Amino acid sequence: MMKGRGTETPSGPPRTVRCRVRGGTGAVMAHRACQPLLPTGNKYLQQKWDAAAYDVHRGKVKSARPTINTTPPKTFTHLTVKLKNLKLEEERATKMRGENDMLAEKIAHIARTGGGVDNRNYYDRKSLGEKKRQLELLRITQENQRILFRLSQCRSHYNPRSWRESWLQTLKVMDSIAHYPRDRTSQQKGQGNPVEKVSAGATADSPARPEADCKAEGEKRRGKEPA
Repeated sequence: MMKGRGTETPSGPPRTVRCRVRGGTGAVMAHRACQPLLPTGNKYLQQKWDAAAYDVHRGKVKSARPTINTTPPKTFTHLTVKLKNLKLEEERATKMRGENDMLAEKIAHIARTGGGVDNRNYYDRKSLGEKKRQLELLRITQENQRILFRLSQCRSHYNPRSWRESWLQTLKVMDSIAHYPRDRTSQQKGQGNPVEKVSAGATADSPARPEADCKAEGEKRRGKEPA
């Protein structure tokens, strides 16, 4: 038996081979029985074993993993579906719906009532310190009233009557010690006797000084006899 000629694979069909024979060369059909590569005692069992080994080999080839990982990376749900953005969009849509409802209600109210300008403020002005200011103003008013009452009930400690008498006495002393009479200078200036003016404004308790006495006193100071 020649090795390498007229053989077939365990799972393949028989093939036609060319072999050299005596008397010429021609095509010869190989035998359909299994032709194992190695010597064996039973060709049929060896064929089954070879077929099983070939199937295992093909399975390993199909399931072989590459040395370099070229598969796409894993996709995570929280990266593709962003729940935060969805929540914000939902809140914004809810706010817009509320504003639209309010606007529609206002438009309906205007359509029912005919419209108008609502520019009145129906509220009372309130202040945190209003009560305190009122109490302070009341206290100041009461104090002013008490001061006014004390001033109205107060009596003066000075006596204008004694002042007037003291001033008349001073005028007399001034006339008695003067070198020249006081009425002379006043007459030259076209004015009256200041003593007479003061005496004219005096009361009944301080009678006016007679003009004749003033003249006599002046002539006496000049060294003349009265006329």
